[in-house]
Amino acid sequence: MSRESTTTEASTAASVAEARRLLDRPLLELVFEAATVHRQHHDPAALQRSQLVSIKTGGCTEDCGYCSQSAHSAAEIEREPLMEVTAVLAAARTAKEGGADRFCMGAAWREVSDGEDFERVLEMVRGVKALGLEACVTLGMLEQHQARRLREAGLDFYNHNLDTGRSFYDQVVTTREYDDRLRTIEAVREAGVRVCTGGILGLGEGRDARAELLAQLANLEPPPESVPINTLVGMKGTPLGDTPPLAWDEVVRTVAAARILLPRAAVRLSAGRGEMSEQTQTLCFLAGANSVFSGEELLTTPNAEPGRDEALFEKLGLGGPGA
Repeated sequence: MSRESTTTEASTAASVAEARRLLDRPLLELVFEAATVHRQHHDPAALQRSQLVSIKTGGCTEDCGYCSQSAHSAAEIEREPLMEVTAVLAAARTAKEGGADRFCMGAAWREVSDGEDFERVLEMVRGVKALGLEACVTLGMLEQHQARRLREAGLDFYNHNLDTGRSFYDQVVTTREYDDRLRTIEAVREAGVRVCTGGILGLGEGRDARAELLAQLANLEPPPESVPINTLVGMKGTPLGDTPPLAWDEVVRTVAAARILLPRAAVRLSAGRGEMSEQTQTLCFLAGANSVFSGEELLTTPNAEPGRDEALFEKLGLGGPGA
């Protein structure tokens, strides 16, 4: 092993140890520090809102154990082809009228293929930008030339989650490697598109794997601008569908540690927020979460009800200028 690789591994190990120490701290101390960091870099009343639509549903060849859209899953989900541009833009207009300032489009693909479907996605991106919204897509793995074309179409963010820590990854996904995800993120970054990447909590992993995930995110150069924190929504028919829910404090700990390690990022409470109590969400917002998904559905999983959202945000005084 070269001296360079030894140094890199030591640096990463130290970062994992730091993340684990954060996760192990007394909860109120951790939240207090995270709230302090958050206020140093963000308006604590600001809440960025995105809306997500599935533009191509089901049939993905990946075997991600949490995903009902996997072709390996027994989940009862109706496969749908890529949506027409007019339908996507109609959904984007509705999202903007509902208060979203970012519109995210997700396609159940393992990877992007050049051709008619990709050209249609590029048209969607251009249309969303013409509406005055930020545009985000998640399309699976992609090559640098495809990332460049998305940037030229006006794409603001590319979402590609790492899911979990490296040591636990092969217990969740076997059809691609962890480094495949990192290569896609690198291609996006080199094309000049902002990165949206985070993970999913409650896959059966322990704190060590969550510490690895946080350290990996913090070690990306530069760090991601957007970090979604998802919690598993168990879907019947998926391998992880019967996984017990993660304890609420572990979610809060992870949000707080993410804020401390990634002080300038937008930290988004994503999938699973609809199952969280108001109290858990409140602690997450206090600990530095400053972005959410609006709308009643996230791809194929339920989201928090709009009326419930508005009541909570009013109680907490959230909803100022975008984060």
